Amino acid sequence: MAPQSASTTAPHANQTVIRPGGATATPTPRPTPRATPAANAAPTPIDRIAPSLGEPPPAPVLKPKPTPTPPEEDIDEGSIVRVNTELVTLNVRVIDRNNRPINNVRENEFHVYEDGVSQPIESFTREEVPISYGLAVDTSQSLRSQIQAVIDAGKTIVSSNKPGDETFLVRFISSDKIETMQDFTSNKDLLMDGLDDLYVEGGQTAIIDAVYLSAEHVAEYKKGDDSDRRRRALIVITDGEDRNSFYHEPQLFQRLREEDVQIYIIGFVSELDKESGFIRKSPREKAVDLINKLATETGGRAFFPQSLSELPQIANEIVHDLRTQYVLAYNPTNKLRDGSFRTIKVVVDDVSSHDKRIALTRNGRLAPKGEPAPRKLPVTRAPAKAATGMNKTP
Repeated sequence: MAPQSASTTAPHANQTVIRPGGATATPTPRPTPRATPAANAAPTPIDRIAPSLGEPPPAPVLKPKPTPTPPEEDIDEGSIVRVNTELVTLNVRVIDRNNRPINNVRENEFHVYEDGVSQPIESFTREEVPISYGLAVDTSQSLRSQIQAVIDAGKTIVSSNKPGDETFLVRFISSDKIETMQDFTSNKDLLMDGLDDLYVEGGQTAIIDAVYLSAEHVAEYKKGDDSDRRRRALIVITDGEDRNSFYHEPQLFQRLREEDVQIYIIGFVSELDKESGFIRKSPREKAVDLINKLATETGGRAFFPQSLSELPQIANEIVHDLRTQYVLAYNPTNKLRDGSFRTIKVVVDDVSSHDKRIALTRNGRLAPKGEPAPRKLPVTRAPAKAATGMNKTP
């Protein structure tokens, strides 16, 4: 039987907990990881931070994967190698006026603009690539009546996974109850078990924290692997009402601009207060604004079901969106490394005046800041040409 409260039940065996710590009114710089391993506990991908008196503990940060060692090359002693990391990759969805996907757009029909300036497209593909995505489910009391339908929708999404796809599952309530039910895996049975283990409990919902940490985890997964061309997405199911997050909304969107993670959100907002005040927005209006902004800024999509019967179709639409996208890469003409925000717009040529084609992608990126650090590789020398067929020796 599913546990009813965290006070009487230990976390699931493969759960880990993300604790952003005490709330603060002032933005803080991005913190460093703080590990607090328990005795004889196996390492987990997300550090557990215990409450403490005095100064609030730093917010958790998932440790990024170390940059892989570059392959050996024949270079002269003291040579410095600079790697071009300027290419910007865009996952683009093209739709018509009725929001139906269009899958026959040619490369020369795409136009990319950064800050209004046309950019040269370096690569283009419609090839289906593996997807790494997170599934973050709000399990606060506000979703009690929908939880079984939410679980079923999650299973529909997971069932569509293809070879190479990997998923991780998170349940969230308050800032101290953001739990990884299952870390990245391609094993559907483990993911189904994790969905079956979801349960509802009380707490002050921390949607901003959950999205911040989950998107970061998706962005960092297998980052630095030059052979990795997977798409990255986060699917969030929530009522959209943030009550007590550690991070503030500007911090969340600042972080999302550093990542290439599309966010899809299913928002159950109909039960929130529909009456707006003269001064402040109603909880429902605030939730809709947050959900739409998350989807728009990341090139994702927002859904607002009016009934539970819509969930299977929504799940199928999300899966279809993830599978039918174009991948463009461009080399920005503005080489300034000033850390500024650059707007991005993709335009698609219309076939006729009646067939409007709309390209959807993330609306911008943060430029890198500072000079790229030169990388000095170890010296390797090729053997004499006479020794044909022999392996290189360092």
